[in-house]
Amino acid sequence: MALEDPKEKWSSTVATVRIGATPADGGTRGSVVTLGGHSTLPFLHFDGETPHAPVLAMEVLDCAPTDWPAVAMAPFADVINDPAAWAAKCVKEYGAELICLRLQGIHPDFGGKSADEAAATVKAVLAAVDVPLIIWGCDIPEIDSVVLARCSEAARGERCLLGTVTEDSYKTLTVSCLADGHAIMTESPLDINMAKQINILVTEMGMPMDRIVMFPTTGGLGYGIEYAYSIQERGRLASLSGDKMMSSPVICTIGEEAWRAKEAKATDEEAPQWGDAVQRGPMWEAMTAITLLQAGSDILVMRHPDAVALVKKTIASMMGQSVAA
Repeated sequence: MALEDPKEKWSSTVATVRIGATPADGGTRGSVVTLGGHSTLPFLHFDGETPHAPVLAMEVLDCAPTDWPAVAMAPFADVINDPAAWAAKCVKEYGAELICLRLQGIHPDFGGKSADEAAATVKAVLAAVDVPLIIWGCDIPEIDSVVLARCSEAARGERCLLGTVTEDSYKTLTVSCLADGHAIMTESPLDINMAKQINILVTEMGMPMDRIVMFPTTGGLGYGIEYAYSIQERGRLASLSGDKMMSSPVICTIGEEAWRAKEAKATDEEAPQWGDAVQRGPMWEAMTAITLLQAGSDILVMRHPDAVALVKKTIASMMGQSVAA
């Protein structure tokens, strides 16, 4: 009697999305990032193909952060007021595969910078690095719809990833991304049905699935990560089972969520029993990232270079690649 093949057989794959455009594509990037294409659950190489490894983006703000703990700020102390120099340091010294430019400065509470100022920052960062760029707004829809449209135009042809859009505010940025050749991030609050709905809405406007990345929001270690994991896993299962509207790759804001935790940001004086803060914070971020990698995250937006280095080694190991000592 022949034994049954124990491999899991899926009917579909995760959509493939490419971020960045080289000169051959009409852009100026020196590299591109390709996401998705998987025909199995994360890192189960014996069940299917995982053609593209998850990638790490490092977070850069257009103004000096006011709520980062000292441990997270320290690696960027010399560039914290210069987004272009900050981005260059992330790429050249810490090996960032993408830069996630957060336009926090356009928020009224952080200076209320204009759309033209934001566009100038985007251009400066594009000139400073040659990796693909993620451009993230301030999460106020009426401001983002104006500012991100201007930034989309400023980065035309570079195939950036812009967002986010929700089911209540998606039309303006979708039109801009379609016109200027960018990909878009669709946001939902850890809800499978809402994640699917926003993808339906942007595709009905003509956005192809190979230019959509889902942001199902993120929970940090100890602060909702179990629920975030569950939602991402359900989304990946739906994708592999043939639900095209759930087949987009996933982005997670690891650094932002991990460093909100008191266990990550408390100083040695505040919590001496928790161990050295210089090691504790980056480890908290790395463990958040490694957990969500196994749920199906494709882009991890991170902060601390020590956490980035640890997660890079983990990804290489899980992809079966050699890991430098």
